[in-house]
Amino acid sequence: MPNYRRAFIPGATWFFTVNLLERQGNDLLVREIELLREIIKNVRRKYPFHIDAWVVLPEHMHCVFTLPEGDSDFSLRWRLIKSAFSRALPKTESLSAARHAAGERSIWQRHYWEHLIRDELDYQRHVDYVHVNPLKHGLVRHVCDWPYSTFHRYVSEGVYPADWCGDVAAEICGGD
Repeated sequence: MPNYRRAFIPGATWFFTVNLLERQGNDLLVREIELLREIIKNVRRKYPFHIDAWVVLPEHMHCVFTLPEGDSDFSLRWRLIKSAFSRALPKTESLSAARHAAGERSIWQRHYWEHLIRDELDYQRHVDYVHVNPLKHGLVRHVCDWPYSTFHRYVSEGVYPADWCGDVAAEICGGD
């Protein structure tokens, strides 16, 4: 069994990638965007965190969020978000024997990617990565065309121009 080493730093800022289990041809997250938003709002009400940047794509999402001073439990927040979302959906997916035995749904990948933000440059690079992701995946020609992103908040606050990052002709680097 893998030994995941996670840094738990109170009040830190983190970048996350969270994936659905079935990614091919799956649009569940955007189809159920209002449910996802409501669940995140409910979790934040009980276990606050600041959303620095977030993008929801059809089958995965990226975000940067900051925990309150003295709090390092991002795992609790993700567990609550993922489990509440899964419980709210009808049981239509097929279950593997392992997931059935563990009492799990086949909605989410079990783990997620997290990265502790180290400094301002690291922060800016990850916020930019979050916002450019719909363009990177070919979902839109312009970043501003993707509706499920905090990019629009950044534009309204004057952080980005509405035409930030050009269009699909631009070269986009970075992993998934």
